[in-house]
Amino acid sequence: MYPAELVKPMREDLTSVGFEELQTADQVDAALAKTGTTLVVVNSVCGCAAANARPGARLSLQNAKRPDHIVTVFAGVDREAVEKAREYMIPFPPSSPSMALFKDGELVHMLERHHIEGRPAELIAENLMDAYNEHC
Repeated sequence: MYPAELVKPMREDLTSVGFEELQTADQVDAALAKTGTTLVVVNSVCGCAAANARPGARLSLQNAKRPDHIVTVFAGVDREAVEKAREYMIPFPPSSPSMALFKDGELVHMLERHHIEGRPAELIAENLMDAYNEHC
């Protein structure tokens, strides 16, 4: 577990643009039970989250079509919520950072760490926008 003061700015990187932070398994279940589309970002303290994942997620929201709901869980901090979110992401192995788009609770698009690490935020955003255009 990381200290709260360390992860606060990393959390705010997403919550400041409207992401709802989920910290319990029940909150994850409730978020993914909603109708419509939901983007789940598994946040992380790693460098690729700061340089690529969070900026890519933020940029993707500038698309004409976007998810109805945007939520985040924090790996290494909110263990219960992250474990529950990853259950919904099966068959993909756990990775952080990662991003998953759900439609009516069904996984329709997944970005794993290996899709994020080493790729510019703009490319990640473009990948997400393509998914939004198809599913939202």
